[in-house]
Amino acid sequence: MSIENVEKFIAEFAKSLAEETFVKMTLGNYKGTDEHLQKLLIRVIETRKGKRLFFLYKYDTRDTAKNYNFTESANILRKILGSEFFSGHLFTTANDFQLDIGKKGKSRLNVAKATFKVKPKLDHDREKKIQVNQNAFYLKALGITTDMGEIRDKQQDKWRQINKFVETLANLFDKSDLKDRKDLQIVDMGSGKGYLTFAAYDFFKNIRGLDVKITGVDGKKDLIGLCNDIAESSEFENLKFVHGWIGDFEVKDVDVLIALHACNTATDDAIFKGITANADLIVVAPCCHQEIRPQIAPPEMFSNVLKHGIMLEREAELITDGLRSLLLEKSGYSTRIFEFIATEHTPKNNMIVGTKQSKAVDAEKFDEQIKSIKDFYAIKEQRLEKLLSDFEITEYAKH
Repeated sequence: MSIENVEKFIAEFAKSLAEETFVKMTLGNYKGTDEHLQKLLIRVIETRKGKRLFFLYKYDTRDTAKNYNFTESANILRKILGSEFFSGHLFTTANDFQLDIGKKGKSRLNVAKATFKVKPKLDHDREKKIQVNQNAFYLKALGITTDMGEIRDKQQDKWRQINKFVETLANLFDKSDLKDRKDLQIVDMGSGKGYLTFAAYDFFKNIRGLDVKITGVDGKKDLIGLCNDIAESSEFENLKFVHGWIGDFEVKDVDVLIALHACNTATDDAIFKGITANADLIVVAPCCHQEIRPQIAPPEMFSNVLKHGIMLEREAELITDGLRSLLLEKSGYSTRIFEFIATEHTPKNNMIVGTKQSKAVDAEKFDEQIKSIKDFYAIKEQRLEKLLSDFEITEYAKH
């Protein structure tokens, strides 16, 4: 294979790094042995050890990420260009460079006017008024912002959701007994791709200046790997993601437990974990409500109302979250249920918040209310109630 154009391409890459004109690089037309790998995206990030290049490997169903120094990156490009990737696009503020390598090793290098006139920002804005730093690297790595730090059009709703979540969490923290703490332990159950987990860590660590440790728990291994790669590249040392299921994950020494959009009774599992770990704050945004709906036998007065599927579904949601609130209060928490963001940004927008209280509660009063509701709708079982009942029996047996 003719390597002249490949070396010119790599030389321009090295030159752009040296002259600080580099914006980004994309490699495509993959013909290697991994049938799932599609392309490679390369950006510059700022770390405490200096500038590094962040390699984001894009697969058909997942992403992985690594970061390298400039010399390592050039060597990697020499190895994979023409053997795995057969096209490359280098963006600098001086020019764009397009490399194409043919089947027989012939290559072509085109030079065009620069697409980007300004480099993307690498620094973190430390102003205290900011709750979500739009220039944060993790937002770029997760596809929320462009290389220039602009919010992508298709991610506007997600961006609003992230901001509203951090604003809500900050207000809840400030109104709780945690407000004067300098250290904080948070567990995010069902963290998914980590949008809100990263934002919470960045806020408490870099804007509030707390010694925060956050663990994200999710059942998808590929997302765990990606999030840990991005956390490492962002130098979020005390942000970890682990593979596991909410019901099986052991929670200890947690101040704040979060579970956003955990499906069906997974929300109950998360609330139970928070209660039994004596979390100061329990913050959940339930997703689907499937457990109670098939159990409901509508009272005669509502029979012609709840015969409509949509009405029965909404009633089941109200009853489920109402019972969860009562069970939290029975367990010593004050509760609030509210819309934390408008429905046009996410349809699952109800948030249940439990704040730990020191005063004793009348458990029997709550038991009577819960029983009355269940009897009225002929509900036989609710997941959180059963979990708490089994836990009480176990604890009683120990003593």
